[in-house]
Amino acid sequence: MILRAVFGINKGVYYNELGKRFSQFLDLFNSPIYTTTLFLPFLQKNLGKWSPWGNFKYQQQAIYTLLEQEIEQRKEVKNGEDILSLLLSATDEEGHHLSKAEIMDELVTLLFAGHETTASSLAWAFYWVHSQPEVYHNLMDELATINPETDPTEIAKLPYLSAVVSESLRIYPSVIFAFGRTLKTPLEFMGYALEKGLTLVPSIYLVHHHPDIYPDSKKFKPERFLERQFSPYEFIPFAGSNRRCLGYALALYEMKLVLATVLKQVDLTLANPRPILPVRRGFTLSPSGGVKMKIANKYQFIHR
Repeated sequence: MILRAVFGINKGVYYNELGKRFSQFLDLFNSPIYTTTLFLPFLQKNLGKWSPWGNFKYQQQAIYTLLEQEIEQRKEVKNGEDILSLLLSATDEEGHHLSKAEIMDELVTLLFAGHETTASSLAWAFYWVHSQPEVYHNLMDELATINPETDPTEIAKLPYLSAVVSESLRIYPSVIFAFGRTLKTPLEFMGYALEKGLTLVPSIYLVHHHPDIYPDSKKFKPERFLERQFSPYEFIPFAGSNRRCLGYALALYEMKLVLATVLKQVDLTLANPRPILPVRRGFTLSPSGGVKMKIANKYQFIHR
């Protein structure tokens, strides 16, 4: 899905090669060794393809080579609706286009952040919906109001569907911490004198489980998001301020449409009723062992 959104393609040799390369690249971060190398510069030693940092750089270069080839080919394509086309056509106030290096960095960021994070969040959503009968029935009652002709933007506005997605992102956000912010000036914060140059790392998980904001925070309760509007400082699954994840709108849109479309097409049940706990998978917080489900019934609902 993310490859199609970014490049407007869903088949072909290039698509298959990039998908394979990127999956291999992402799998590196399942290992704490590779994840640690990104934060500790003294471990960033390229000792060849078989060393952690050397393998990381090798995989990265293979992806950048593929992206560079695609950018060169796509420069001749006009009026595309995918993200790459928008990046190629974007200009600043003086009419300058993004450089090739800037475009490739943006593409890698989107692919990296938009692949596993959304998939893990969707897995949690399916788990919570099917482990809470009342939530399932409330959601299905709302989805009964849509049909294959319903505009996708209208589906994305459904209040209970939106609340289910938000609560899934709240209880187990795909990323535990936001990226750090380094102070440019001293700051007084809750009685602490913080010096210039200090890096602060907000904890998304702790904010989402603060008892004053979310009572009984371990309980999956979509109604929270129907009963009140949480501020950008209280609900931060995509972090906040001008450093908020640039793919947040696409991620929410994807999650709502996928969840609605699948639930309208099949009856699902959890393969194992036991509670599923989160486990760290590289940068992300994912369901331990995945969310295994069974299909009970199929229906004819195809949203185009």
